[in-house]
Amino acid sequence: MKFLDKTFIPQQKVSHIIIDDRIPKDIEYELKNRNIEIIKTYGCEELYEAVKYHADMQMCYLGKGDIVVAPNLYEQYKNILSGYGFNIIKGTNYIKNKYPYNISYNVALFGDYAIHNFEYTDENIIKYINDNNIKKINVKQGYSKCCICIVDENSIITSDAGIYKEVLKYNKIDCLLIKTGSIDLFDMNYGFIGGVSGLLSYDELAFLGDIKKHPDYNKIKEFVNKRGKNIISLGTNKLIDLGSIIPVMTRKE
Repeated sequence: MKFLDKTFIPQQKVSHIIIDDRIPKDIEYELKNRNIEIIKTYGCEELYEAVKYHADMQMCYLGKGDIVVAPNLYEQYKNILSGYGFNIIKGTNYIKNKYPYNISYNVALFGDYAIHNFEYTDENIIKYINDNNIKKINVKQGYSKCCICIVDENSIITSDAGIYKEVLKYNKIDCLLIKTGSIDLFDMNYGFIGGVSGLLSYDELAFLGDIKKHPDYNKIKEFVNKRGKNIISLGTNKLIDLGSIIPVMTRKE
C-alpha cells in the first residue's frame, strides 16, 4: 500500500478510505467487497448531530501521508492513524459549533487549485497551499468540500451557484452546476454532492447510494464519462451525505 500523492485524486485503486462511522451496512459491504479498508471517524461533540462524524469537517488530507486534524480530535486520530504510518498534524483552529467556526478543514483541494473561504482556513492548510503554489479560489461558501464533487484535476460538480460563478473565471476548470437537494443528511433538509462522493481509482467515481435517483443523473453521467471516468453507485437507496469518501491509500500496481 502507499499514500495518495495528491488530495482526493488517486492514481491507482484505493485500498483505504476515511468515512463517517455511521456508514450504512449496504454501502460498507460494497466497499469491503472492493477490498477497501474503511477507517471510521470519531464524533466531534462540538459539531451538530448531522455532521459530527463527517471527516471533511474534522480533517484535511494533504497527500503523501500528511493529515491536518482539528485539535478537538487530535489525540484520538493520532492513536489510530499513526498505526498506518500517517503524519498527523495538529490543527490550530478548534472546531466550534456555529458557522463559520466549524469550517476550517472543509477545503476542496484538486490539482493546482484550492477552494474555500480562506478567512477561516486552518493555517497549516494555508501553509501547504502556499508552499505548493496552489491557486486559492476564495468563495463565500465555507462548506466548500461538502459542496464540491471532485472528478479530476480540472473538473468538479457542485450545486452551489456562488462556487460555480467563481470557478467560471478560471478557463482550465470545468464545472457542472446541478440542482440542490435530493440527498439525505440525517436530520437536515438535504445534503450535498461533495459529501456523497469520492474517487476509488483514477477512473472510478463512487457515490454513497444510487446516483440514478438524483434528478440530474443524466447530466452528471455525461459530465463524468466525458472525462474518462465511470460512475459507481455504492447502494440502491437515495444518496446519503457522509462527509465525503476520503481516499488516503492505494494499492501498489
